[in-house]
Amino acid sequence: MSSVSLRPVALDFDIQPLSGRIGAEIRGVNLRKLLGDRPSGPVLDHGTVAAIRQALLKYKVIFFRNQSLDDPSQVAFARCFGDITGAHPTVAPPTDHPAVLDIDYGRTPSRTNFWHTDVTFVDRPPLGSVLRVLELPPAGGDTLWANTITAYQDLPPCLKTLADSAWAIHSNAYDYAAAPQSLSAEARAFQEKFSATVYETLHPVVRVHPETQERCLFLGGFVRHLRGLSTFESADVLRMLQSYVTRPENTVRWRWQLGDVAFWDNRATQHYGVYDYDGQPRRVRRVTVAGDLPINANGETSLALKGDSAAYNGLSAVAS
Repeated sequence: MSSVSLRPVALDFDIQPLSGRIGAEIRGVNLRKLLGDRPSGPVLDHGTVAAIRQALLKYKVIFFRNQSLDDPSQVAFARCFGDITGAHPTVAPPTDHPAVLDIDYGRTPSRTNFWHTDVTFVDRPPLGSVLRVLELPPAGGDTLWANTITAYQDLPPCLKTLADSAWAIHSNAYDYAAAPQSLSAEARAFQEKFSATVYETLHPVVRVHPETQERCLFLGGFVRHLRGLSTFESADVLRMLQSYVTRPENTVRWRWQLGDVAFWDNRATQHYGVYDYDGQPRRVRRVTVAGDLPINANGETSLALKGDSAAYNGLSAVAS
C-alpha cells in the first residue's frame, strides 16, 4: 500500500484490508442508522465522515456489507463527501432522483467489462462513486478495481518521464467502424443514446491527487488517443502504460452480496465489471460525487474540447 500522510482519526469500526495495495471492508457500520431520518442532506457526524474519507484515501475503494440503503439514503451518504452530480451526462435517470443512475446489466446491452474510470470524457470527472446492488446472478458478476497510484509508482523512470509529459483525448463518442460485426440493434441504440451529446476532453496522463498529492495514471476506456500521436501510434503506448494498472498486485476483486455498498475514489482507480453471468439479473444503482479539474505536476489543468458538463456537475445547486 502506498504511503499517504493523513491526520489520525478515531475509528469506531473495524477496517479489514482486502489486498496489499487496494481495497478494504469496513465492518460494524450501519449506514442507514447513522444517516437517520433526514435523507435530504449530509447527516453523518463529522468524525464518521472524516474516518470514512481517510479510509477511502488510503484504500481507494471501501465496502460495506449488509446495508439497507434506498435511493434517498444513498444520495444522502454521497452528499456527505461533497456535491453530487447528475446521474449521467447523456443517459437520463430512470428513477425518482436525478442523481441516481439505474443500470440493469442483465436486461440491457449496457456493459462495463472494460477497464475505465467513471465519466472521464468530461472536464471534471467525479471525485468518487457510491454503488449499491439491487439484483445479482446466482454466481458471477464480480467487480475489479485497480490502484492507479501504485501503477504509476511501478513505472520505470523512463516511462514516468514519458507519462508525466503526455496528454490524452477522452471521449464518449462511439467508434462504429471499430464495432464488432455482431453489434445488435439494441446495443447500437444504446451506444447512440450514450453518445448523443459528444464530450471530448484533454486530460493529463498523470494527474496529481488533490488530497494526497500522489501521482496517478489517468487513463481508462474512454481514452481515444494521445495528443500529438495518431490512434494507431497511441495504441501501443497506452497498452504499455495500462498494463501497469491491471497488474494483479494493483487490483482487488469484490464478490457482491445483496445489501453491499461500494465507495471508490474515482481519481485514483479504474474498475471492471466482470460479465460472466450471460444475461442473468444484475442491477445496480450509482451516485457520483462531483470532482475537480485534473491537474498535472506542472500545474496544467484539463481542457474541455467538446460538450458542456456544467449541468451534469451542477446538480447539487438545485437538487437535494
